[in-house]
Amino acid sequence: MNKSTIKKNSLQETLIIPLYARWLCSRKFPGLFQDQTAGELIKKVDYDFSALEKQSESIMHSFGALEVAMRQNDLAWEIRDYLHQHPKAAVINLGCGLDNTGRVCDNGQCHIWNIDLPDVIALRNQLLPAGEREENLACDLTDLSWMKAVRFDPENGAVLFAAGVFYYFTTNQMKQLVKAMAEHFPGGRLVFDAAGKTAVKLMLKTWVKQAGIKDVGAYFSVKDAKGELESWSPLLSVSSCGYMQGYQKLEGSGVRSIHRLLAKIADGPLHLQIVRVRFKEESG
Repeated sequence: MNKSTIKKNSLQETLIIPLYARWLCSRKFPGLFQDQTAGELIKKVDYDFSALEKQSESIMHSFGALEVAMRQNDLAWEIRDYLHQHPKAAVINLGCGLDNTGRVCDNGQCHIWNIDLPDVIALRNQLLPAGEREENLACDLTDLSWMKAVRFDPENGAVLFAAGVFYYFTTNQMKQLVKAMAEHFPGGRLVFDAAGKTAVKLMLKTWVKQAGIKDVGAYFSVKDAKGELESWSPLLSVSSCGYMQGYQKLEGSGVRSIHRLLAKIADGPLHLQIVRVRFKEESG
């Protein structure tokens, strides 16, 4: 089998950490989370996983994998919840990487759009070619023209989601992006993970350093989602929920007591949360 080569210190390499984390959590907590695709993709890439494997038994790296898994579970819940009322909606994965959440939530009627930078989509097309009612789009999210490439029918709706993406945006970039989405996708929903300033610094210090990414110096953080984001536009209705414990209980799932304690801290003083933004169909 020909494997896809992942170059060191490349954009494509940043996709490996969350991919490995999803596979690791599937192995450690099979009753809580399963991502069969992650295991299949790991076999298809030419990459030295030894450094990640050495760290996989540590408390903090296991918790990092648990964070990734809970985030994906939460976002999948939000997507399915929207599809329950809007079965033919556009399901839009923003900064998709090698994430397969859209396909996991496929109800047989929706249309899935996976959007990321050209280098990422090139790798995705090798490893996860688009399936039925699915398209991979090579676009920069900060170039708002990508919205025109997505087929959107207001009657069918749209649910947009991002996992581990918006931490790399400035607050102003996020404001412009969310306002534009609200205007372009009336009646739609945006869901994404966010965290307080301290947590964002901790996460990126660990993950960005490990991935060898240069510090970009401007990260988006959220403490009070409703208070901070709703003022951006009258078209927004915002709510949030802790993402380690807000959707799914960890008790009885094989998660160690130290990880349950860390989960309480994460959702509490560190403000790890899933932010839900509803786009009103008209202002006022």
